[in-house]
Amino acid sequence: MRLHPFTHKPLVTALLILFGQLVWAVDEPTKELGVVTINSGRPSSLPTQIPATMEGITAEQAEQSINARDSEDYLKYFPSLLVRKRYEGDYNHAILSSRASGTGNPARSAVYADGILLSNYLGNSVGGLSFPPRWNMVTPEEIERVDVMYGPFSAAYPGNSVGAVVDYITRMPEQLEAHAKLGYSEQPFKLYNTDSTYRSWSSSASLGNKTGDWSWFANLSHTDSQGQPLTFARRTVSTGAAPTNGVPVNGAVADTDPTGAPIYVLGGGTQYNTVQDHLKFKVAYDISPTLRASYLVGIWQNDAKGRPSSYLTNAATGQPVTSGPIVINGRQFSSVNGGDFPLTNEEINHVMHGFSLKSNTKGTWDWEASASLYDYDKDLKRQNSAANTLPNASTGGAGTIADGSGTGWINLALKGTWRPTGLQGEHIVDFGVQQDFYNLSYRTSNIAGNWITDPAGAQASFVGGETQMTSLYAQDTWAFAPKWKTVLGLRSEYWEAKEGVTQITATNLNTSYPTRKANFLSPKAALSYQWTEDSTLKAAVGRAVRMPTVFELYGATSTTNSQFINDPNLNPEKSITGELSWEKVLNAGLLRLTYFRESTKDGLFSQSIFDPIANTTVSRVQNVGRIETQGIEAVLNTENLMVRGLDFSGSITYTQSEIRENNGFVSTPGDTIGKDQPNIPKVRATALFAYHFDEKLTGSVGARYSGRQYRTLNNSDINGYTYMGVSKYFTVDARVHYKLDSSWSVAAGIDNLNNYQYWNFHPYPQRTFMAELKYDMR
Repeated sequence: MRLHPFTHKPLVTALLILFGQLVWAVDEPTKELGVVTINSGRPSSLPTQIPATMEGITAEQAEQSINARDSEDYLKYFPSLLVRKRYEGDYNHAILSSRASGTGNPARSAVYADGILLSNYLGNSVGGLSFPPRWNMVTPEEIERVDVMYGPFSAAYPGNSVGAVVDYITRMPEQLEAHAKLGYSEQPFKLYNTDSTYRSWSSSASLGNKTGDWSWFANLSHTDSQGQPLTFARRTVSTGAAPTNGVPVNGAVADTDPTGAPIYVLGGGTQYNTVQDHLKFKVAYDISPTLRASYLVGIWQNDAKGRPSSYLTNAATGQPVTSGPIVINGRQFSSVNGGDFPLTNEEINHVMHGFSLKSNTKGTWDWEASASLYDYDKDLKRQNSAANTLPNASTGGAGTIADGSGTGWINLALKGTWRPTGLQGEHIVDFGVQQDFYNLSYRTSNIAGNWITDPAGAQASFVGGETQMTSLYAQDTWAFAPKWKTVLGLRSEYWEAKEGVTQITATNLNTSYPTRKANFLSPKAALSYQWTEDSTLKAAVGRAVRMPTVFELYGATSTTNSQFINDPNLNPEKSITGELSWEKVLNAGLLRLTYFRESTKDGLFSQSIFDPIANTTVSRVQNVGRIETQGIEAVLNTENLMVRGLDFSGSITYTQSEIRENNGFVSTPGDTIGKDQPNIPKVRATALFAYHFDEKLTGSVGARYSGRQYRTLNNSDINGYTYMGVSKYFTVDARVHYKLDSSWSVAAGIDNLNNYQYWNFHPYPQRTFMAELKYDMR
């Protein structure tokens, strides 16, 4: 009998306890000869030697200069990174983008917290069923520091690291400490016929202590957030016909769609009110001076309501119009229904566990056994049906319920570090074996009575399947000559996809897919040379193989206003990435210039196209033959810039990313060849100035810029400033932080001070005002 990891939780828990996970006091990473050394530390996903470009920020730096309302906000000013965060507490679309990976590819980056995987490799899309990192499992108040490694240059990571690896290191006390924080934000929002103010409240409390061989830390946070409308009902002007039985309406707003075609905007939708609670508890025990075990549990709950708003009114009576055929400017359009103005209620309860046992001798041998589990303990989404329209839908009627409960993943690892003596030059060898399991179970059922309260009825669709990966890796950091150091690594991966099922009742689709298996080798290499006393040259190259996710393989779905078409025969995405860097140490900072290049074969993309005739969005996952990317990145981090007390961090990245080969197409054969890779701008830049007036008062001003980009593979979306478009942007942020005394501090800030209205499929937040009150006792 096969034991399923998510239906036999007691057995899984026992296995996880066998492996364990560590919490140590961490030393900040150090740089030597262009290779970053991780000096032991809390449960980090990072190996001891990092051969590639790496950036970091501490909690103190972020607190003084960044309006960090969520954990992903710590990445705001990192070079070449963007998180597609749409509002505070964005739980289903906050995708990480990097140098050569756009915001439509969440599976091309790796996000960890205390060594526990937060990236969701069950899928690689941002549509109706989305797979962003689980940022909500980390709150800003518990973060100690954040490190980012760029590129797939370490053998310790899977091919998903091709873009970047983010590791959040959270607090672990050395003595009694307590923390509390209150936050408030307010966003006046005007777009089309929406004119409203959306507010968010947050609170957090932490307590921890270390007594003898035991240490523990607990954090509890609460967020109540209102976001702006994110979707918009629309009709394409060219689909209008001579009036027959339609109702003449007022209130429709003339606009153009991403292709430049004239449209009417009928109203806003998916305006979320989300209430989230997060609890994390960590405990560690020093078995000996060099051996420590720990356990970590995180619980995240979310109750979210998405509500629409119609702009339309009856031209004769002035009453709201939310159903039936409509007439705009003498032309009749298809009926407005519940698909245009959907209501959603979501109930989510996710749980993660982490365990580890790790030695820290800094001698010839050190080792770690670790495991983590992420479980969709409860994941329900209720929605009214297309025929169930407002205002009746607000109190009940027919609908659907989507249930992802039981979905999740498990990660197991045995790692070691060997520091041999007696060999030519200094060697540090990192090696390990990893086992990863991913299980997707997503069932949508019809509800004939009351979509708000009734249980699931007849099944409408089901998507299920598993993938698993077994990996072996080793890498040797070798100082083979004075001023020279190399890192040579190899990763072997065995991948298996099985038990895939796709069922859609409406189309009589009921398909089970055969098991797929594959093996891949991914070599890595890096070389650094101490050019002068204060400058280093380094080069790195690595292969990364990004496997198709469960949802890409099996996840065909069909709803009222969207359709996703899967492909069980997708090829893995294979990338060769390289970079050349020059780093110069300044009196109080670092200057870096990096040239990077990536060649990707069989790139995996989920492409969404809106069909105006059917009034639906169709998403299709496909392999793209070959994409070539190259660029230059310049980064400067320094203290006391020009005047004492002025700190600066800034970056500018220029990228060319072009589709060179592709047998697939969007509308006509060959229409993607020579086009830009979606969601990769040619130019992006960040700048953050922080001035310390004295030990108590710090003021900061930050700016972020991203140039023109496209969302579609054939670059047909020429208008970025509209729903489903992707625009350029330039935003300015400001913050003032003041320490009232040794324990109390206050802060106030404004994000998007210049109120730039920009889009990434959905509208980004407009000017947002923020205030914080914080207490720290140590």
